[in-house]
Amino acid sequence: MSRTIAIVGSGSWGMALANHLGEKGNKVKVWSFSEEEKDIINNEHTCKFIPNMKVNENVYCYTDIKEVVVDSSMILHVTPSKFTRETFIKYKEYVLDKPIIICSKGIEAETLSTLDKVILSELPSARVAVLSGPSYAEELVNHIPTAVILASKDEKILEEIPDIFSNEYLRVYKSTDITGVEVGGTFKNIIALCVGIASELNMGINAQAALITRGLAEIARLGVKMGAMNETFYGLSGLGDIILTCTSDESRNRRAGKLIGKGLSLEEIKSQIGMTIESIDNIEVAKKLLEKYNLDMPIINAAYKVLNNKLDPKEAVKQLMTRSLKFEIE
Repeated sequence: MSRTIAIVGSGSWGMALANHLGEKGNKVKVWSFSEEEKDIINNEHTCKFIPNMKVNENVYCYTDIKEVVVDSSMILHVTPSKFTRETFIKYKEYVLDKPIIICSKGIEAETLSTLDKVILSELPSARVAVLSGPSYAEELVNHIPTAVILASKDEKILEEIPDIFSNEYLRVYKSTDITGVEVGGTFKNIIALCVGIASELNMGINAQAALITRGLAEIARLGVKMGAMNETFYGLSGLGDIILTCTSDESRNRRAGKLIGKGLSLEEIKSQIGMTIESIDNIEVAKKLLEKYNLDMPIINAAYKVLNNKLDPKEAVKQLMTRSLKFEIE
């Protein structure tokens, strides 16, 4: 059954999802804040973030957010996490009972809230879900098999929405653990940054494997404190996403880490990457959360010191390796 679907955000992931849903026969309306992007999508049928993508004929872009949302049957929210609240405020009066699928990854810095809680604080009646997991936009566009996870407390969303996305190259699993899915999707980016630094400094695969494994343990520890289920972190939005982000140079966060390893400043890194770097945006949030919950998160703490206190990455590694010895599960 064809639907009208709103996608709020015209970055690489928003456009990959738009194209995917358009190819499945849905009418897809994309909101962009940029007239330039709107013209590229509508007139050239391309996306500047995914140059090899031919935008499907069922996809059309608008700069009027009301036009995108008002007659849609569901909304995909795909803006950078730091713009979630201000963007949602622009269209919340048009939501009514439409499901809102959050496809962004991050935590609101001012409130330390997951993005579902940001939406619910503005619209308590909202029907919210989160779509996450190991998924590069370009691979979805190229029909490479991908598995993601949809988390919601709304049984009807979990019953109806996965079929709208799923086909022979995209498989959607289900969960009720919204917090776990969001925490895993957010903080794996910081671990990817650390792995990128280690790679650039020629620290070897041993060190990178250790960072991934111990980094995931830190993320799980935080998530459980925030109300998540431990098991979630060993699924697609935890283990799956951290493997993807830490091992591929397609990852903006891993690439940013490699540039740190080369000695570039944060300003130079942001200029080179050219898109949102969620690890850098969320490192302050991570630091505040580990202090709030009084948690031992040495890798996250070391990343904070490298980014904000100019700690030499090699010294950070030395400090991590010479900490007091303990049992792995502590």
